[in-house]
Amino acid sequence: MESSRRHFLTIAGLAALGLGAKPVLNALASGSAGEFTGGVDAFKLKPNDKALKAKQWAMVIDTRKIKQASDLEPMIAACNKIHNIPTFEDKRHEIKWIWEDEYHNVFPTAENKFLNDRVEHIPFLVLCNHCENPPCVRACPTKATFKREVDGIVMMDFHRCIGCRFCMAACPYGSRSFNFTDPRPFIKEVNKEFPTRMKGVVEKCDFCAERIDVGQLPACVEASNGILTFGDLYDPKSNVRELLKSNFTIRRKQSLGTEPCVYYIV
Repeated sequence: MESSRRHFLTIAGLAALGLGAKPVLNALASGSAGEFTGGVDAFKLKPNDKALKAKQWAMVIDTRKIKQASDLEPMIAACNKIHNIPTFEDKRHEIKWIWEDEYHNVFPTAENKFLNDRVEHIPFLVLCNHCENPPCVRACPTKATFKREVDGIVMMDFHRCIGCRFCMAACPYGSRSFNFTDPRPFIKEVNKEFPTRMKGVVEKCDFCAERIDVGQLPACVEASNGILTFGDLYDPKSNVRELLKSNFTIRRKQSLGTEPCVYYIV
């Protein structure tokens, strides 16, 4: 196992020097059979009648409906439960897919000395932005993180992740977590419908792709009591587009050109 990981990290280092993704994957393929399971193809949406479809999934968070931290707890709890997210007492090992934070941390480039009192004191919900132009995808040497062509979700293939954390360095939103220790003993109740992870793997929100593929909305949206709206960004008639047309919204670090797909009504 350790020799395999060293081999992977060597290849990742070569990729960082500019050899590109294709030679890297060719080199990885030369390893012993069975070292890789899953892969990009495993996450491609297979045509079925139940799957929800969109050109680019997006989320709108209506902060006007948030009064206090307890309003966000059902959404965070729903995500943690179905995705087998561990609970660590030691915050250094904390794994976060969706969490709360203050305006000043969520929007550091949109500071205002005389910020509206409500906006300054309410908690903001934070998650992966599923950017249209995701830097994490470009940074990953093994394609463990990739953008699903069929609907724009930025995915993680846990089997391919070698723990180099290039994606974490590339993400300007801090939306990824790294398993510094084995997370499995710290899962309160295992959901056997979703894979658990191992030490040395990066993970993040996947917009509940596994639910979308069977016709269900993301778990956080179902538990949000109207705070979250989920829909197709490129469908003029979608519920997301209706909200964007009728409300002023902001996004995180828009000037970076990543085109984040999570919008906040303030």
